[in-house]
Amino acid sequence: MFKHTHPYAPYIPKETKKLIVGTLPPPRFTTGELKDGDVDFCYGSRDGQLWIILDRIFNLNLQFETTQEAIQQRKNFLKNNHIGICDMVDYALREKIDASDLGMKEVKLRNMIQILKENPSVETLLFTGGNSKNGPEYFFRKHIRDHKEIQLKKVSDEVPRIHQFNLDNRVITTVSLTAPSGAANRAVGGMQYYKYLKQKNPEMSTLDFRVLQYQPYFK
Repeated sequence: MFKHTHPYAPYIPKETKKLIVGTLPPPRFTTGELKDGDVDFCYGSRDGQLWIILDRIFNLNLQFETTQEAIQQRKNFLKNNHIGICDMVDYALREKIDASDLGMKEVKLRNMIQILKENPSVETLLFTGGNSKNGPEYFFRKHIRDHKEIQLKKVSDEVPRIHQFNLDNRVITTVSLTAPSGAANRAVGGMQYYKYLKQKNPEMSTLDFRVLQYQPYFK
């Protein structure tokens, strides 16, 4: 079994208001066998779309290469916009060395509630995926089972689904965004709103759709 350990500590600058919450980067980030075009930082896979989406929303002119400058660009953006990153998974075991969420076994979760208590400025959790098995919202729900005082209350059942909960007299909002990965493109293609937009504009891509979906929650 391969022990897939998260290679990055949570990145939570002072006065962070929004936390991006995923699961684990691909195993090559744990082993250090990066590909050309990977960035050695959270969501740095050349196959992922999060930084492409944010680059378009904020006109960042990011580099997509394995350089220190590319890492620093991303850190500067996060700090300047009061955004942090803290994935749910500390480590997991895998029989097959791949990046699938479903392939994770014996998952050890990070203590997100404690992390939120240590960072009282955080107001929003932006899940990069929903409540499907081994997704970030799924793991968060599993985590709070040990915290009976925390109850997720539904705000909106439309995608992206929104919930809220109370923690130490503060209200924290969760937003379950469509995953910024190629694997989720089929799900996007099946969404009625995407079909509606595609009908109005045949040039609309699944990436364009994510940019539209993500923008109001990151701005």
